[in-house]
Amino acid sequence: MTPKFNIGIDLGGTKIETIVLKDQLAILRERIPTEAEKGLDHILNQISKIYSQALGVVESDDFTVGICTPGSIAPDTKLLRNSNTTCLNGTSLKAMIEEKINHSVKIENDANCFALAEATLGAGKGHDLVFGIIMGTGCGGGFVFNHQIRLGPNLISGEWGHSVLYPNGNECYCGKRGCVETYISGGGIETQLKNHDFNYSAKEFLNKKNKNGIEIKIFDGFMNNFGRSVANIVNSIDPDIIVLGGGLSNLTSLYSQGVEEIQKYVFSESFKTPIVMNKLGDSAGVYGAALL
Repeated sequence: MTPKFNIGIDLGGTKIETIVLKDQLAILRERIPTEAEKGLDHILNQISKIYSQALGVVESDDFTVGICTPGSIAPDTKLLRNSNTTCLNGTSLKAMIEEKINHSVKIENDANCFALAEATLGAGKGHDLVFGIIMGTGCGGGFVFNHQIRLGPNLISGEWGHSVLYPNGNECYCGKRGCVETYISGGGIETQLKNHDFNYSAKEFLNKKNKNGIEIKIFDGFMNNFGRSVANIVNSIDPDIIVLGGGLSNLTSLYSQGVEEIQKYVFSESFKTPIVMNKLGDSAGVYGAALL
């Protein structure tokens, strides 16, 4: 039987990483800097460069190429939107990459790639319906059913970070107010800290052992909002497992105090959904891209 080769490319703001899977086993991993400040053409050249490295180990003319990137392709215009590598927004990124490397590609956002990788190879393996949450600078999600990403007609399935938690709440960059992201992402926490004249990063704050009165209030509010937000997912789609990723997912109290907060808001007399840490870490994006 001919081995199946899959190339994945993770297009991040600071680095571009590739992986080559041969029958779902990694046989190559490489990364180079994105150097986004040099502009769109340079980024495309960097993608082409790392793609050529991947081709060097592919032993077949029949292979797939998947791209993971922040942001998503708009269904009507087919242009990239909401990427934190801002020079890519409004571009026909998929078509430009295909022209550059002379091969068809599939593009998905980083949260969907994370969910796919964890559902297939990581902490969600063996479960039918997996919801993956990324809690980092921002807050995103994606869900996978039977190893397939659920996209939806608007291509926004899983965009849980922009569900409104509190009407007329915190301002969000998306133009709405009260989005989940403004309460439980790293950026949202840091905004709250700055409003109280604290200069910690979100990671420093969450891991700080001796918190004062205001800090305790902010921390408990974070945990409560995490519980409300995740309970909304459980009440809506009742996934078999929820996998947490991103920098904030390393906070151990999410899996104890955070779970207790979820239980308060779940529409059930018991709460059985496993809330687990990811297994693939920052490799999930590039694995997910290859699995597309």
